[in-house]
This record gives sequence, C-alpha cells and structure tokens, in this order.
Amino acid sequence: MQSLKVELGSRSYPILVGPGLLDRAELIVPHLQRRKVLVVTNTTVAPLYLARVVQALQGAGIACLSCELPDGEQYKDWVTLNQIFDALLSNRCERGTTLIALGGGVIGDMGGFAAACYQRGMPFIQIPTTLLSQVDSSVGGKTAINHPLGKNMIGAFYQPKLVLADTDTLATLPDRELSAGLAEVIKYGLIRDLPFLDWLESNLERLLAREQDALIHAIHRSCANKAEIVAADERETGERALLNLGHTFGHAIEAGLGYGEWLHGEAVAAGTMMAAELSSAMELIARTDVQRIERLLLRAKLPVTGASLPVERYLDLMRHDKKVDDGRLRLVLLESVGRAFISDAASDRQIAAAITARMPK
Repeated sequence: MQSLKVELGSRSYPILVGPGLLDRAELIVPHLQRRKVLVVTNTTVAPLYLARVVQALQGAGIACLSCELPDGEQYKDWVTLNQIFDALLSNRCERGTTLIALGGGVIGDMGGFAAACYQRGMPFIQIPTTLLSQVDSSVGGKTAINHPLGKNMIGAFYQPKLVLADTDTLATLPDRELSAGLAEVIKYGLIRDLPFLDWLESNLERLLAREQDALIHAIHRSCANKAEIVAADERETGERALLNLGHTFGHAIEAGLGYGEWLHGEAVAAGTMMAAELSSAMELIARTDVQRIERLLLRAKLPVTGASLPVERYLDLMRHDKKVDDGRLRLVLLESVGRAFISDAASDRQIAAAITARMPK
C-alpha cells in the first residue's frame, strides 16, 4: 500500500492506494464519527464489492446500511440524488453517520453532494472502483450533479475524510472504462509533469495489461499531482482550473449527445485534442507536439475526434461552462507539452476552427 495526504489544515485527509484494501476495515474505522455508515453504490458495483465492504465493517462492529442507485451518467440528477436522501431519512441517519461512496465518478460525485447537503454536512469517505475515479474525481472535494444545459453545474466543494483506492477493483473494469481513466492520467503529464508523461509513453501497454505495480505507480503519481494542486487552490480560483484540460470541449460533447452516450474520459480525450489544436493554431506548441499527444491517446484506445455536433452547438454548450468569467470563455491551453495555462484570448473563430479540425471525417 502507498499513501499520501491532501494537505488542507484541519480538513487534511489521506489517500491510500494498493491491492486488498476493501477488506481492511481498520483503515476506515478511525475516520468514522459514529459506528454507523450508509454505503452508496450502484447496481453494477454492488454485486461485485458491496458484500465485502459491509462484511469487513460489520466484523469491526460497524452498523452498515446501503443504497443502490442505477448505473450511468444519465442518472446523475436530482431524481436519483433523492434516493440517497430517502435512504438517509428513512433510516434516521444522524449528522454523525458516515456516507461511504463505493463506485466510480458518478457515485463519488453524487454521494459527496448528498453528504454536503444532508443536515448541512455529514462525513463521507470515497472508495473509488474505476481508474478515472481513483486518479481524479475521488480526490479534491468536487461534488455535483448534471443539468441538461451543463455538466456538474449544481454541486459543492466538500472534502472526504479518506480516499481508499483498492487497485484490485480494476480487474473487473471493462476495457473501455480503463481507457477512459487513462485520459485523466495522461492529463497530469500534459499539464504539469513531463517526466510522468515520458513514463506513460514507455509504460502504457503495462497499464493496459493491468500490471499492478504500473497501475499503483500511475494512480499514486496522479493523486500526488492533484493533491498538490488542491492544497494550493481548493476552490479553483487559479491553478486548479488547469485540471480541466480538454474538459470544456469534452463537457460539450457529453451534454450535446446526452449524458452517458460517451464516457467522461472519452470526451476529455477528444477535448484534449481540440485544446491541442487550438494551442498549435495560436503558435504555442508545434504540430509535432499535437501529433505526440494524438499518438499517446490512440495507444490508450481513446478517441481523438469529437462528436458530430454542429460547431455552433459546441460553442453554445461551452458558454454554459463553469469557467466562463464575465462572459469570456476561459480555456486550458498548452504552452508546451508538460506545461499548461489558462487563457481567454482565443476568439470564437479560433475555437470553432479547433473543433472543426477534430470533427470526424
């Protein structure tokens, strides 16, 4: 097991990464306020891992309740969120009850948002079971649900007490989901960690083959990058926005097609290529850099072209993005491979050209 910490003063918390962690209740119990938990999961993860988590906690004397939600990004909404509140209220859960989010990014986001809201705040723990959630969404306290006009537009910053990433859960992850997670892993190399990007280029096939030591290294390195950024900028007033490389374009794909049609990481990969095209057009990076990024994403079995939506539809959806400031769209661009920055200098014409360059032929 490897560990690191998100340094946020009195709200600091550990991230634990390694195999066999679901069975180790002793890692969870010290972070509970009361000896009662509600495990929120979904209908895909529950048959695989719910019983193991519950058995481990009950063996440590913890009373366990559970709530199973439907699986899919299309259920990340108010209606499904209310199922968590129904479970909390019907079981008379108190503010000291801990909510445990067991699943991927959707479960983590919804569980965290429910915890932020219930009785104005209850403790919660993240147990992410997908690569994408282990390297990104479980860390940093962003919680949210979607709206038809925009992804993750309704939510709260609310930090967990613990992130427990059991790498054994990746053995049951579909290949498509594993690749989607790699989009977020690659992102860290592109925005701030060139040595990690070099390592990924040399070890990508090991990750695709799910070699444990490679996965643990990639997850730990990704979380270390994110932990540093979150500690410096918890509420995304500056540096944390760099984590959104490709996301503004990608969120437009997700919203435009309907949530769940593309996986989040797939949309981020296509969006990253659009951001790279724009960076090249603005003479920030070379065409060879764009080609380097494309090669790596293709090796990760990720899309490098976007969805067949009208360009104006892309632009309209992007204008609903959280990074719009005073009416200006702020995008994460690359000034070099391994170094990103935030810019509002791109015109609609330039953005449209970058989207068009990555349209399916």
